[in-house]
Amino acid sequence: MSRAFIGMIAGMALAFAGYFGGFVAFVLVAVLGAAGYLAGAWLDGGGSPHELRAMYERNRR
Repeated sequence: MSRAFIGMIAGMALAFAGYFGGFVAFVLVAVLGAAGYLAGAWLDGGGSPHELRAMYERNRR
């Protein structure tokens, strides 16, 4: 899947959230989409799910 296609899908999701749910839904979809993108980029870059979980738990303490 190309990055342009993924960007188009993300834009459509944000547009639907903004139109039907208002500004708060738009921001919520944008934040959760960014978190998913960062987690996916971490895993694509060679990180493991265990390292991601350990980093999250270390920051909570």
